[in-house]
Amino acid sequence: MNVLVTGASGFIGKHVCAALDAAGHDFIPCVRASDASISGRKTVVVGGIDATTEWSQLLEGVDAVIHLAARVHVMNETSENPLASFRAVNTSGSRSLALQAAAAGVKRMLYVSSIKVNGEQTPGSPFDPDDAASPQDAYAISKYEAEQSLFEVAEQTGLEIVVIRPPLVYGPGVGGNFIRLLKLVDLGVPLPFGCVNNRRSLISVYNFCDFLVLCLVHLQAAGQIFLVSDNEDLSTRDLISGLAGEMHKSIRMLPVPIAVLTFFGVLLGKRAELERLCGSLRLDTDKAQRLLGWKPPYSVKKGLQRTVSWYLSN
Repeated sequence: MNVLVTGASGFIGKHVCAALDAAGHDFIPCVRASDASISGRKTVVVGGIDATTEWSQLLEGVDAVIHLAARVHVMNETSENPLASFRAVNTSGSRSLALQAAAAGVKRMLYVSSIKVNGEQTPGSPFDPDDAASPQDAYAISKYEAEQSLFEVAEQTGLEIVVIRPPLVYGPGVGGNFIRLLKLVDLGVPLPFGCVNNRRSLISVYNFCDFLVLCLVHLQAAGQIFLVSDNEDLSTRDLISGLAGEMHKSIRMLPVPIAVLTFFGVLLGKRAELERLCGSLRLDTDKAQRLLGWKPPYSVKKGLQRTVSWYLSN
């Protein structure tokens, strides 16, 4: 199978290309700017992605598209209209790619969305793919609107759309809050999460890539929305303890009340980050197992081992 991969130079994209190579698929790694080699293939620079991006020549002879590229969260937003900026890339850009793919005879498009489409937290039961969407910020809204637009394209053209909403993806090369957590654990300083009893779903990049490769070829994947995880939900304390164990470090968890953490989170302008550390966000992945027979091949322990090994070697 010949697969076009957008966002190929990103954290997930590099692993996806490696997984495609290992599975024997041909692929075209598309990137925004860097002219380099990924898994032995020369990248194709496409520039920024929006409704005007021209894909037709690249799509000739392509069987499937894995669309990873997106405008993601930025620490210091500079756009005067963030929602419009997110929509231009994530919604309009994705729709244009799908329309051009359908016109080129591409059979299937995998769209990597986000669990943020479902919402930010699950104080009760886990999120299910059939739950009503509840996007809370501009990024999540643009992702949800992209999903809806892609299913409209599917209905109009016959292009098979598969939507995957992952939680936090971790593994070698990870950035963001996860790398910051790795650095804190490495320092060995006491952390104020002794009173946190949350549960969060995560997925290692290896499990995520395994699922994407399966969705390329499984007949039952077409037209579906899937939630995926490692199927081993962790508390923040469990995660920190797991990372510390792989680093052979002893970490002390201070029993700071949640109300105190919340107060300082608001005071320091870090409320969203704190809620991700203290709140619960669980995914029901039964649909992936029931329809596709998928089970994550790697345990959380194995995923954390590989992540820590990469971190310590850099």
